[in-house]
Amino acid sequence: MTETVSAPPGPLADLVVIEMGTLIAGPFCGQILGDFGAEVIKVEDPRVGDPMRQWGRSLPKGLSPWWPVIGRNKKSVGLDLRKPEGQALAKQLISKADVLIENFRPGAMEKWGLGYDVLSKENPGLIMARVSGFGQTGPYSQRAGYGLIGEAMGGLRYVTGEPDRAPARAGISIGDSLAAMHSVMGILMALHHKEKTGKGQVIDAALYESVLAVMENLITEYDITGYVRERSGSILPGIAPSNAYPCANGEMILIGGNGDNVYARLTEAMGRPDLKDDPKFVDHASRGTHQHELDGIIADWTSTFALPELLKLLEDKGIPASRVYRAPDMLEDPQFAARDAVVTVEHDVFGPIRMQNAFPKLSATPGKVRWPGPKLGQHTAEVLAERAGVTAQKLEKLKAAGVI
Repeated sequence: MTETVSAPPGPLADLVVIEMGTLIAGPFCGQILGDFGAEVIKVEDPRVGDPMRQWGRSLPKGLSPWWPVIGRNKKSVGLDLRKPEGQALAKQLISKADVLIENFRPGAMEKWGLGYDVLSKENPGLIMARVSGFGQTGPYSQRAGYGLIGEAMGGLRYVTGEPDRAPARAGISIGDSLAAMHSVMGILMALHHKEKTGKGQVIDAALYESVLAVMENLITEYDITGYVRERSGSILPGIAPSNAYPCANGEMILIGGNGDNVYARLTEAMGRPDLKDDPKFVDHASRGTHQHELDGIIADWTSTFALPELLKLLEDKGIPASRVYRAPDMLEDPQFAARDAVVTVEHDVFGPIRMQNAFPKLSATPGKVRWPGPKLGQHTAEVLAERAGVTAQKLEKLKAAGVI
């Protein structure tokens, strides 16, 4: 399935969003809004643009494969916010916008004359999403804060990895992504409030708080019992069987059989009905107590099967199981294909490229990938002419002055 610029508008098609900031947290927020139809105008440094244009393990044809994804469905405007002329043009764009996203260090927008107190005088309905490491207030607010710092302070890093090793990372920038998602939630809540009152507001999304929000009962469990959750590798202590197990062909299979009924079906599939009534494994609590012993028994059994054969057996028995997917597995999987989870988008340099679709799926107004990340400044003239009344002659002067 190939998405095109002519795809139907999404549920946010009446929104104008100005995206400022770089890297992942702010731009992923803009990506989500753009996926669902918002007109996202990304303001970038006209000299170098967002560093995401050059980030990644490799740069085929001198371009980052990351940028087409996080920059998709956006218009790029080159504007130097450190120059008075750039700040004035930014104010004009924001004055007619519904949402402003920024993820600079707290105080930067105020230094440029773009604080909410200034912007809201001309646009009282403006919703301003501010993404930062530690939030706009508090003793840490001025500290530099990347996603990994938020993951550490929010508690995620400490519980991730093997117990006898240093804390591990998730393999993606999950702290930034969580902050972006919380920002989107905040924007949608603020839009609902604006519908009733006509007034905008500020969303203050801190990286560490966005991570903290998904940490389940970590704090409460400690507060009540004194227990500090530790790293536990591929298991959750007391939840069994739920682990990665070896297969005969060297691959791994994930099996979630911790519910009583599912566990009974698993013992049947194993040809070991005795395990269902064994006092050590008879219920959820006992299986948790003897978790390592049970995992060893299951691993001995799974290691006698090749992965495809074992997946089929467990599927037939109604037991949750999965291979550990990599990108090639996703591109070959019928479930991904049936739901268009991966779409093909035309890129002017790479040609047809594949990337994840817009999620979640809406039945009446689904999101769309309309185009990949644009060239730096690709829409500067168009946007400034349309939204700030800048003439062609003025554009040339702004270019010469390095403003755009």
